[in-house]
Amino acid sequence: MIKDKEQIKSIVIGVLAVGILAIAYYTFFGSPTSLTAKGATDIALGYINSTLLTDGSTATIDGAVSSQSGLYKFKLKVGEQSFDSFITKDGKFLFPQVIEIKQSTSTAPVANNNQPAPKTCEDVAKEATPQMEAFVVSYCPYGLQMQRVLAEVVNSASALQSNIKIMYMGSISGGKIQSMHGDQEAVENLKQICIREEQPTKFYPYLNCFIKEEGKSDECSTAAGIDTTKLKACTTDPNKGLKYAQADFTASEKYGVSGSPTLILNGQKVSEYDFGGRTAQAVKTLLCCGFNQPPEICSTDISTAQAAPSFSTTYAGSGGGTSNSGGTNCAPAK
Repeated sequence: MIKDKEQIKSIVIGVLAVGILAIAYYTFFGSPTSLTAKGATDIALGYINSTLLTDGSTATIDGAVSSQSGLYKFKLKVGEQSFDSFITKDGKFLFPQVIEIKQSTSTAPVANNNQPAPKTCEDVAKEATPQMEAFVVSYCPYGLQMQRVLAEVVNSASALQSNIKIMYMGSISGGKIQSMHGDQEAVENLKQICIREEQPTKFYPYLNCFIKEEGKSDECSTAAGIDTTKLKACTTDPNKGLKYAQADFTASEKYGVSGSPTLILNGQKVSEYDFGGRTAQAVKTLLCCGFNQPPEICSTDISTAQAAPSFSTTYAGSGGGTSNSGGTNCAPAK
């Protein structure tokens, strides 16, 4: 038993730990139910500080506690080290998230038996001028989340805008675009494609407005200064709008894209969750990994907040999952 506690303590303080460890609380605290976030984290701190940390150090909660996937998520701080942790809402099980350890030897990092090891910057294909393609559909909550992230990257690191292209999933049938969430989404996808192709300087101003509130597409066109005559000509001319859209759809088929959002960097599927999640900083870091020689802007830190999914007037919010891994994304019904 002492040996097990010492192993748990080493994970809490971030030493020699990779993976997820579950700690049973039942015999120590009984069987509480329906705990508040504070109640559950008080149990975690009580257990850690009274049972695991016998060297005089103290664990604290750093920042707010959130609810995610049926668990309470919080940042546990011990000394100068801080990392994400989770506890079940009945306070019975605590488990830290995977902790990355910098390898000083050739020993490969331990991977979960059911999941591939997270990719690092060294695993990303390099180009002199990398291209990140983000495949979305316009009414998918998580497609909106990724658009919000990319808009923030462009707003905060505008030098990278030319390396990013938001693209769209769908198909064309009978001269009409089809999309997984119906006609409203198909029409909006085509509109955004036409703005991207023919009025590119208005694309992100329009997007920054569109992602805030559903049903404001026309108002956002006005706010962004869209030339509506030019836009209508594009959306109604099959040699323009449908041709642009088909190029997106062909690319999505080429890469085997099946969910919104999916990121492709230098021709390879990548996951923002290997680099920190759906945050502007994580996606910027991922994109910068695609450069042979990263530009100076890559050393600038931008927002690390998880972007809000769906329509939202604020940038930050809750939401998880991974592109390309069956996490929180939108995929066609099977």
